[in-house]
Amino acid sequence: MLTIGVDIGGTSVRAGVVDADGNVLDTARAAAPGQDEALESTIIRVVEDLAARYPARAVGLALAGFVTPDRRTVRFAPHLPWRDARVADRLALRCALPVVIEHDANAAALAERRFGAGERSGNRSMVFIALGTGIGAALLVDGQLYRGAHGVAPELGHLRVVPDGRACACGKHGCWERYCSGTALVTTLVELLAEHPGQSPTLARLAAVESRGITGRQVANAARDGDPLAQLAMAELARWLGEGLALVADVFDPELVVIGGGVSGSAPLFLDEAREHYARILTGGRHRPLARIRTAQLGEEGGMVGAAQLAREHLAGQRR
Repeated sequence: MLTIGVDIGGTSVRAGVVDADGNVLDTARAAAPGQDEALESTIIRVVEDLAARYPARAVGLALAGFVTPDRRTVRFAPHLPWRDARVADRLALRCALPVVIEHDANAAALAERRFGAGERSGNRSMVFIALGTGIGAALLVDGQLYRGAHGVAPELGHLRVVPDGRACACGKHGCWERYCSGTALVTTLVELLAEHPGQSPTLARLAAVESRGITGRQVANAARDGDPLAQLAMAELARWLGEGLALVADVFDPELVVIGGGVSGSAPLFLDEAREHYARILTGGRHRPLARIRTAQLGEEGGMVGAAQLAREHLAGQRR
């Protein structure tokens, strides 16, 4: 059975036709408008484009936001226009296909569990952590997504790790994602440039001339090239990832942790150090098994593949 997975970001809509083995057969992409009606029309356009060429039976949407437990309504999405919107029902009427929606981290976690880093691992519990602009997270227990009582669990990125620390867009201070994300990597680098003037003239010059500021990718590239401040910023990211992993392990005790998101592409620069820090500070770490920590295998297709799989399961459930 073929289904369509749609990954809705703040700037683009990416859709793919996915088979039952998690293979992406074809894709379509469009810019994401800022108004809800225009955004829904864009989603319908990419879905209909793919459905005209493949006999897809259902559609799954992956997005960063709070989704109700029945996966029909978007309560809130910080980078999208929907507020308490019955998105699934509206889109289903327009495309004449069953539609289900899910948090993008949940969708990517399900995809990794079925087809990626968690495949054939036999793990009963898995935590997925997406390091990107912020931190997205998902928890699977006995292979099933845990969404919490109101569909918003687990918001690990907003665990408060530094009282009165860096301001976060959520309104709090000191959230984990403000120290461990692509954005946090840049913030740390800028702080280091101010503390150690002259030690990284290339990055200082780049930060001064870039209209939108330096990017996490540029920091990672500089670290690979041996820039001392970029390497220090990467070491801070590793330390904070280890700190957060220890918190996650204390609460959930997972067998497997999968690190995804855009920052995971630079994992060779920080993941070993993060593992070591996690093992060093974990409560009773010398007397308990450690979670296996792997990087995601599906890359940017994870959200699409997971959304398509959820659509397949939703359709199967309707038939029972």
